[in-house]
Amino acid sequence: MLKVGGWLGGSKLKVHGSNRSLNALDELTQIEDAMAAVSYIMEDDVDGAEEHLSKGSSPFHLLGRGVVTFMRATLGFEQEVMREAAETLSAAENAAYEHQRHAGRTPHSYQSPIYPPGTEYGVCQAQAQLMSAIVGVLNESLTEAIKSFYKLRKAFLTLEAVMDAEKRFLRERSTSSLGTTSSETSAAKATSMSMGRTSTVAGATLAAEKSKAGSSASLGKEAGAEGEKIVGKEKAGEDEDDSDDDFVDADEEKQDLPTPEGYMGQLGISMNNATVEMNTVERDLDLKSSSAPGLPSDAPKSSVPTPIEEFEELTMSDTIREGEDASIFGDHPVDVFIISGSNFCFGILLLLISLVPPAFATLLKIVGFKGDRERGLAMLWQATKFHNIHGAMAGLVLFGFYNGLSFCDIIPQRGEGSYPKERCAVLLAEMRRRHPGSHLFLLEESRVLSHEKELEQAVDSMTSSSTSPLKQLEALRWFERSLATMFLHRYEDTSTAFLKCVTLNNWSHAMYYYVCGAAHVEIYRRNKSIDPKKAEEAKSTAADFFKKVVPNTGRKKFMAKQLPFDVFVTRKIQKWEQRANDWSCDIVDAVGVSPIEEMIFFWAGYKRMKNSHLQISLDNLAWSESKENPYWEKEGLDEKGVLALLRAAVLRCMDETDKAKGVLRTEILAHDKNLFKGPLKDSWTAPCARYEMAANVWREADREGRPENEKEKLEECKTWLEEVSRWESYDLDARTGMKITTGKATLRRYGIEC
Repeated sequence: MLKVGGWLGGSKLKVHGSNRSLNALDELTQIEDAMAAVSYIMEDDVDGAEEHLSKGSSPFHLLGRGVVTFMRATLGFEQEVMREAAETLSAAENAAYEHQRHAGRTPHSYQSPIYPPGTEYGVCQAQAQLMSAIVGVLNESLTEAIKSFYKLRKAFLTLEAVMDAEKRFLRERSTSSLGTTSSETSAAKATSMSMGRTSTVAGATLAAEKSKAGSSASLGKEAGAEGEKIVGKEKAGEDEDDSDDDFVDADEEKQDLPTPEGYMGQLGISMNNATVEMNTVERDLDLKSSSAPGLPSDAPKSSVPTPIEEFEELTMSDTIREGEDASIFGDHPVDVFIISGSNFCFGILLLLISLVPPAFATLLKIVGFKGDRERGLAMLWQATKFHNIHGAMAGLVLFGFYNGLSFCDIIPQRGEGSYPKERCAVLLAEMRRRHPGSHLFLLEESRVLSHEKELEQAVDSMTSSSTSPLKQLEALRWFERSLATMFLHRYEDTSTAFLKCVTLNNWSHAMYYYVCGAAHVEIYRRNKSIDPKKAEEAKSTAADFFKKVVPNTGRKKFMAKQLPFDVFVTRKIQKWEQRANDWSCDIVDAVGVSPIEEMIFFWAGYKRMKNSHLQISLDNLAWSESKENPYWEKEGLDEKGVLALLRAAVLRCMDETDKAKGVLRTEILAHDKNLFKGPLKDSWTAPCARYEMAANVWREADREGRPENEKEKLEECKTWLEEVSRWESYDLDARTGMKITTGKATLRRYGIEC
């Protein structure tokens, strides 16, 4: 690796101080150095990453620093870290902007055979904009959140231009190689359909193309015709040293940009209905070697075992069913940076927009395009081919998405739209091989076990793993451990784990204290008759935790609003205090239906439980109606609705859908929905009961794994989803809203318009 010099006039970057882009050798050095340095964070060595990145001041080094702070910000949600991330990413964006302005007029800069000059800086800028937008949405300011949606639009236009350059390259390459009219027609057809699903395209090497001096020149000329729209290229003839050159941003006059149908592959073009014949070379990537660009094929195998042994024999080619051999675009580090970065950025962009819940739909008008979940996922899977930070982060996004998908209920068992269990298992094994010291992927292994209903093993895995030097990651590990122990009904461990979370981050202390109190309520109820002394201790401890809830709310905000869980727990505490006053009892005795079961419901814990765990939940719920509870007769309709909803959710997960629907109909749906409304009431049960009905009907339709044969049930499922989607605001409605969005997307796969 070449040493990094002070090519920008010292280690301290002047963001707007350079008028020239790097020459080809310097640029190559800077990209390789920055990409190598930022990879330290995948081994939890943030200090090492920052130390190496601080030695350079190129846009790539600044972007690397932005990635480091972005990871910290999104793992911990701490406002101070998010502000630091925003500032660092802004510096990277500005530096990339300056270098992009002059790249087209620097004769010694790298001339790609694929992209117009400066495209690498455009991708750098788009990546900074994308991460900055995510940080902005997480910020407490609504203004910053709105600005973030505009940044998403700019990133989209930049990345769209990168794909245009790839299409031109592939069109020229195909016509040049084939040289016949019929072949040219076929190639044109293939290029025109490059927004469709990708087929395997590999073949002739790029050596001849790269040796032609006119190749990059003609591409640059064609890009120049597009002007500033493509990569912000300056007008021809302007003085190279004029620091006041105007950079024209991507065309903002496009209104309601349509999202192309299907996936436009970054690593190839669709060849459906075309007759172009190319040399197809299939390169498998197994667990012992990687065909990802830049990674030697004889890379040693890590001693780390695969996360799920039954998939040990699968190869990485099974995880990348869509797309092509990356060698079609060569292996030059600059081109690899562009290809892997644009795959990652565009993939996450399309995926994020597709996940925006209905409550924030108005903000999507700012973006001007719609998300595309399938296309976004396909591009992220493509990005995992690359053995660099883009590939690793693409893997993390995929795992995060599928982890979030587990919160949803209306998803198919198999086929498109389902959780790709085998694919994810092999990808995780490969990522563990690439980054054996990463606690991020260790945590993903624990999540896999949780998804497989192996909660005990998941807790053991998190308990036995070493401490991460990254504080935010350690906080995330403890939070996941807290949830798993809660799902296991280990209440002492649950309280201990959530108290640990209080010491590791400052995101939602009110919820942490609330769950600690709820855990001790269950200890109190279990021992009320058999061990009065232990029961009284638990009762006192629960009351102490509940006293800490309200003083710790309101400290954090999301888009200028109080955190949803803060709103929820505040109302619950106020409700119990009012009941304690009315009934002349302690606050713990005024607690209604098991609050720990409510938390399990909202965190989708029932999906992770075996029947033995679910039976414990049913027992907890049954306590409310038992003789040990002297206050059940005083309960109102809304509290009885909570019991009915939670019981129905447990029964559904035990596959007793008839019983579940019966409970919902008689206990909630039979009553006027307005009777559930009122000050301090749990009004969320009425809309959630409609969602539960939809989830039960879907489960019945998908019981045999062929929901397409159950059109009547799919229509009924749609009816329930549409009813709840029109509901007014209620507690934690955004969580239900994401489930509704996913459910409707599933139904559309089977021809149900909604």
